[in-house]
Amino acid sequence: MIDYSFSYGDLEIFLLIFVRVTSFIFVAPFFGGRQTPNLVKIGFGLLLAILLYGAVPFNPPAYNTITGYTVIVLKEVMVGWVIGYAVMICELIANFAGTVVDMQIGLSMVSLFDPNTNEQVSITGTIYSQVLTMMLIITGMYQYILRALADTFTLVPINGAVINPDRFLESMLVFMRDYIVIGFRICLPVFIITFITNVVLGVLAKVSPQMNMFSVGIQIKIIVGLMIMFITVTMLDDAANFIFINMKELMERFVYSLQSG
Repeated sequence: MIDYSFSYGDLEIFLLIFVRVTSFIFVAPFFGGRQTPNLVKIGFGLLLAILLYGAVPFNPPAYNTITGYTVIVLKEVMVGWVIGYAVMICELIANFAGTVVDMQIGLSMVSLFDPNTNEQVSITGTIYSQVLTMMLIITGMYQYILRALADTFTLVPINGAVINPDRFLESMLVFMRDYIVIGFRICLPVFIITFITNVVLGVLAKVSPQMNMFSVGIQIKIIVGLMIMFITVTMLDDAANFIFINMKELMERFVYSLQSG
């Protein structure tokens, strides 16, 4: 016979699972963008918590007062926030590449609102960010992110998070290296072609001083930059793959930074 009993202690465990899941959803892109109403985020977090409850291992947390339980809740908020933050900062690689591209082709003053990061970003960065989100949906990367969130309950049990500053610092340093490398890989074709264009315009300015190379160069750089972006659009799937690999590695490093021992 199936037992449907749900005690007060079970409610405490369920609330801790719900807090970790909801903290992740409110921080991670695609799941927690401003375009998604807060009630939908809370409802999605409640649904995930219900699905995870009974499927994840846990031990009853040891506490004696309300303050002790509050500390445990804050630790679960931290774990969910850290995992979501790992996904969010990897999403910023596309914005970084787009910002470099716009600086090279002369569109750096044009900005749009990015619903994923809730910030004003360059127009090319917005395009790259939206393409990355579409790749995340098409490739099923969001399923890996949700599975990683579920696995954190095994790797970092409830009330088992321990902050290791050295591991966090090492993880962020490795990420910053990959952040710059992957970002420049995305914008490298535009960067090289626009650099060559600037050299040619500089030579023409010396050969023909009477020509206004400033006004001519702006139009040429925009046209050349857009052409190179159109030609290299097929490279975005490889760039998305680089970002997703980095996202997986950073999530693993952050979870390792929260483990004891």
